[in-house]
Amino acid sequence: MTNAAATAIAAPPSAGQVRSGLSGVGRIVLVVLLLVIFEGAIRKWIAPGLTAPLILLRDLLALYVVFHALTRGGLRRSRRLSIGMLAWSCCVIGWGLLQLTLGESNFKTYVIGLRFWLLYLWFAVAAASVMSERDYLVAIRTLLITLLLMTPLAIVQHYAPPTSVLNHTPDTAPEDVFTVARGIVRTTGTFTFTAGFVFYLAMCAPFVLGLIESRKRSLRHLLYAMIAFGCMAASSLVSGSRGAVMVSAATLALYLVGNLVFAPMRKKGRAIVAALVVVLAAGATLYVLGDAVTATQERFSAASQSEDLGARILAVFLGEPWASQTAGVLGAGIGAGSNVAQFAESGSRDAFALAETETGRSLLEGGLLGWLFLILKFATVLTGSVIGLVLAVRTRSVFPVLIWTSVSIALLTWPVIGQITANGMFGLFFLLALLSVRYPRLQLFG
Repeated sequence: MTNAAATAIAAPPSAGQVRSGLSGVGRIVLVVLLLVIFEGAIRKWIAPGLTAPLILLRDLLALYVVFHALTRGGLRRSRRLSIGMLAWSCCVIGWGLLQLTLGESNFKTYVIGLRFWLLYLWFAVAAASVMSERDYLVAIRTLLITLLLMTPLAIVQHYAPPTSVLNHTPDTAPEDVFTVARGIVRTTGTFTFTAGFVFYLAMCAPFVLGLIESRKRSLRHLLYAMIAFGCMAASSLVSGSRGAVMVSAATLALYLVGNLVFAPMRKKGRAIVAALVVVLAAGATLYVLGDAVTATQERFSAASQSEDLGARILAVFLGEPWASQTAGVLGAGIGAGSNVAQFAESGSRDAFALAETETGRSLLEGGLLGWLFLILKFATVLTGSVIGLVLAVRTRSVFPVLIWTSVSIALLTWPVIGQITANGMFGLFFLLALLSVRYPRLQLFG
């Protein structure tokens, strides 16, 4: 059996398994996960007025997890990471106070900035310090179950017209719904904006491929793995997002190569067979959803005529060129570029404040602090890459490389300090990556 953490997701959970054996923090993490994924659906289709209470609820739950780990000594299990987070928190709090004192910010924006720059990073570190193997296992399984439920919704949204209630968003008129081509919508799933669905798929991808990697002990396990992969491929195709398609394709390519490289010699044949099966399954999905493929091709073609794709990708990772040139020493105030601060100040959610890219916002919000944040991000990416490779060699599995590569891309490209859903989802993603280090050899069948 594969000894990697991916083995933990080799089969769907029973209802009894999900309900039993979880710690208190494990249950809270599941609630936060479900809130991040489904709060948009509540806003779109049930009660728009519950948005703020639901976000406040998950923020309070995240704070409780941090307080619990701090008061119960859980953070001692990850002493170095906790000390690093404490040092970073002092920098953010102190720099924000300096911005506030010198009149570059206001107290409301400062508090919002602390939430975006610190809360869910601390949540990830604290939860990873106290969660059990069982908590980790059930969290991954729950994430995959939501993918199985999300995919039919995304496919129906793809075929439904922009005026359909399924494609309705609270802040967008039907004629302004984002489309791929010829009236085909960019699907949002349960989220209120297309980006949330893209981030969600990127988070699911390494766990779906880890599921494929795992040894199956019955036909039911194999069927479950193939269904999960089909859902991932189908959701990426109907998303209408270039980012979702490129990230999914890149993650799949990394899996195909890494599975052959890291698999033990005696299992190379099995790895080759698994790669062929995955390629055939991907091809079948492309064939079945041929119209989605055509629409996506048109999306790529139209976008290439209006912008340079290479320049776009470079800007996403390194920020807009003008941002680094215009960012001052002090910055505009931590939190100033977030959608919450923009709504608090103007009541509008129409555009990104300060800059469109995460790097650009970091530099413009924080000034020198933003440059430090960027340096720490690249240091984290380097450290995570080393961790992933070491674990992959130790466990003879590509899964650690998949998850740490995916988290690294998310850290550099997602609007973690700019958008509420991305902020919470990255905290959860980082948490699962940290748990993959604590529990690299989860065994499902004992």
